[in-house]
Amino acid sequence: MSDLNDIAVVGLGVMGANLARNFASRGYKVAGYDRDVEKARGVAKAHPEAKLAIAENWKELVSSLERPRRIVVLILAGKPIDDVLDVLDPLLEEDDIVVDAGNSLFSDTDRRNLRAQGRPWRFVGMGVSGGSDGALLGPSIMPGGDVEAWDRLRPLLEAVAAKSDSGTCVTHCGKGSAGHFVKMVHNGIEYGDMQLIAETAMLMRDGLGLAPAAVADTFMKWNEGDLASFLIEITADIFRTDDPQKPGSLLVDAILDKAGQKGTGKWTVMAALEMGVAIPTIAAAVDARVLSAQKDLRVRAEQSFGATRAKLEGVSVDDLRDALYASKIASYTQGFQMLSRASAERGYGTDLGEVARIWTAGCIIRARFLDRVRAAFTRKPEPELLALAPEFVEDLRRRLPAWRRVVTAALAAGIPVQGLAASLTWYDTLVTARGSASVIQAQRDYFGSHTYERLEAPGTFVHTDWPRFGK
Repeated sequence: MSDLNDIAVVGLGVMGANLARNFASRGYKVAGYDRDVEKARGVAKAHPEAKLAIAENWKELVSSLERPRRIVVLILAGKPIDDVLDVLDPLLEEDDIVVDAGNSLFSDTDRRNLRAQGRPWRFVGMGVSGGSDGALLGPSIMPGGDVEAWDRLRPLLEAVAAKSDSGTCVTHCGKGSAGHFVKMVHNGIEYGDMQLIAETAMLMRDGLGLAPAAVADTFMKWNEGDLASFLIEITADIFRTDDPQKPGSLLVDAILDKAGQKGTGKWTVMAALEMGVAIPTIAAAVDARVLSAQKDLRVRAEQSFGATRAKLEGVSVDDLRDALYASKIASYTQGFQMLSRASAERGYGTDLGEVARIWTAGCIIRARFLDRVRAAFTRKPEPELLALAPEFVEDLRRRLPAWRRVVTAALAAGIPVQGLAASLTWYDTLVTARGSASVIQAQRDYFGSHTYERLEAPGTFVHTDWPRFGK
């Protein structure tokens, strides 16, 4: 039996350390490296069962691995990844594989793929979702790029990935930077999910006057139906958790309402704009986080306007459930349209049904709903939009009255519902065969001679010398 290690994990922070332990728990011999060698030794000492082989330098790490080598890098995105590749480049040999398992921007992955094409070693951009617990117990894994590298990584990744009723939650997401693009969209959808749930919780408490325990009970009940998901489950827990510093008070009420973000939501919105895909639910979630960060400004604005909020009128808890579910369909439709467009334009070859399948367990957005998404994209012909799949058309029709009641009542009460309102407006725009853009085209042609198309002659662009009435 070889004394060499099967795989290396570079970066032994919480995620990296837990992923290394996960590999070890599946019977693999794991080498570990961190620029803070003492921290790396501390991880190995704290988890002796993993038998992590800690390397003190890069040469020691590379020489400790079975050839062709497999190295998984889990560090901060950006320049640190390039720095690691610079160090490893002269040390690697034919068919060695370096995997960037962090939240890298897909365009950076494109650049690194080009670099690797001129080298003997292979590069793989790979998304990983599930947080620290997922890394240890089984994450959802989204590799892309080099197919031969995927074939060699597959046994290890399938061993450590989450398992669901539909299989192991890892698949090859497509060519090039597909893995990181899929992970970026996953995070964008995650932003949307979190915003929609947070708004719904606020409507329960501020709009309907429900006590925290009732809010928790409601989310727990919803977690037994169509809305069953990890995020619904943990939100129920949040509304049962007392503040350890103030017994009898709710911990969430002691948390400053300034939401953090690491950039993936913003990247999703920027990529969608570049591709010409409308993702208003996700964009609203990003905007909401940006506004939340302006806490002092919001306090001053509330004082300046004397803003007050009223109770919701004519809305039930069941209405909130239906509005949340309808908005979820809208948000996922937007995200999957992005994936479809990117697959076509960037040549990824992404299987949307497989993406939905690997998100059914392990990842942050894991949900029962994704089984239905997978089924929709497995059928032939594939729906043009998720929301246009027959079962989702029926879902939206059935929930539309409640959706309208909730958004209308929230706006009337002065309770901000950026995500719910953006989702409903997206739906209304989608189902409006003739919208307001004709006026915009007329305006553009009037002031800038930008031309327009006539209804009876699409594809032919014409200009009008518009009369100046009233001049």
